[in-house]
Amino acid sequence: MFGVRIVALAATLSGIAVLASLDTAEARQRQAAEGSYAGAFGQPRAESRQRLRGASQKLQVRATASARVGVGPRPARWCGWWLRTQLGGGPELNLARNWKSWGRPSGPRVGAVVVWSSHVGIITGRTASGQWIVKSGNDGGRVRERPRSVSGAVFRAA
Repeated sequence: MFGVRIVALAATLSGIAVLASLDTAEARQRQAAEGSYAGAFGQPRAESRQRLRGASQKLQVRATASARVGVGPRPARWCGWWLRTQLGGGPELNLARNWKSWGRPSGPRVGAVVVWSSHVGIITGRTASGQWIVKSGNDGGRVRERPRSVSGAVFRAA
């Protein structure tokens, strides 16, 4: 009786293997006829793979850049973190207001760090009208250089 069960099980398993190979062969034929099949995001497989590869490379570049300058991954509020990539400093400088203790006190001038209560940047120039040009990270969600009011800010120099 036990031998009959083994034979029946073996026959069932070989039948499943035959059906699976037929399904795979049929899928290959359909794929060859259509050129490719829809992958992630409803895109053809090759395009989907390319999008995922591109996204992966962007993340890898960001991680490599962070590792290269030794500042760690970019936090949600990243103006201080970005300035660390430019001037150095420890992780405590990820927080903008902590830049008030960096370097030595200064007045507004090109090269000075300008610190507001919740933002930090570096002065890169001055407009014809006398307004200071500041470059900073996380300004509108990106690194940006633009004229800004420095009223009420603290200035620090290396």
